[in-house]
Amino acid sequence: MPVSLPPALDPILPLLRCPSCGAALSPADGMLRCPRRHSFDVARHGYVGLLTGARATSGDDGPMARARRDFLAAGRYAPIRSAVAELAAEADLPGGLEGPATVVDVGCGTGYYLAGVLDALSGAIGLGLDTSAHALRVAAKAHARAAAATWDVFRPFPIESERVDVMLDVFAPRNPAEFHRVLRPGGVLVVVRPFGGHLAELRREVPQMVTVDPDKERRLHQALDPHFEMARTQEIEYTTPLTRQEAVDLVLMTPSARHVTEAELSDDGGLPDQVTVSVLATAYRRR
Repeated sequence: MPVSLPPALDPILPLLRCPSCGAALSPADGMLRCPRRHSFDVARHGYVGLLTGARATSGDDGPMARARRDFLAAGRYAPIRSAVAELAAEADLPGGLEGPATVVDVGCGTGYYLAGVLDALSGAIGLGLDTSAHALRVAAKAHARAAAATWDVFRPFPIESERVDVMLDVFAPRNPAEFHRVLRPGGVLVVVRPFGGHLAELRREVPQMVTVDPDKERRLHQALDPHFEMARTQEIEYTTPLTRQEAVDLVLMTPSARHVTEAELSDDGGLPDQVTVSVLATAYRRR
């Protein structure tokens, strides 16, 4: 029996293009199909499988997606989500007969930040893209106006040119040329990345954690500068308390999870009960 299409997918369909040939996609028998009959299944969890060919290996596995879901649900990163929503609202959003504003979150994970932006932008519709089917199972249900699909940020996006109003890139890899191609004139790209002493207390106790690259800012600006100009940056820095499980989840939801196990963290009595959050959130406009 075909899987029914999630309601959030229908309004986002005009944005999508077949990743095989670039044609428009339409619903057909519980899947999406283009006129050349390339077809893409809708999983029973609600996301669309657009990614074809060799599978990317960098996405969250099951335990990482669970840790991300649980940690973000505790609200410790709520100030980051609020900043992302505030910067997203600086886009020149369409109105009237132009249709709803469109938000695309690349490397969306469980859809936490996409849902926050959709809450802030009344009537906007969203699409979360990620390589991890485990994370997309959560993202597909993160918001009533958010659809979700598998995709690899390093490939050309299955999205029509100049149709996106807000592009989100929160702690995720970047593809500046594709961000520029799909954003509308007047659209906004919001990039969030760690800096300085982000999670310093946790890094001191868990040496396997990936460090913040001191050259990250220079490389970011070098990559974005041909395509975007900086509009505004918010520095978000605060200290938040952590339960022991939240500290474990915070490690396991990051790439550091590939270097340390939950058992090792649970056996470690030195996990901090608070941590410094230090990130930069920047709104960019396309050149």
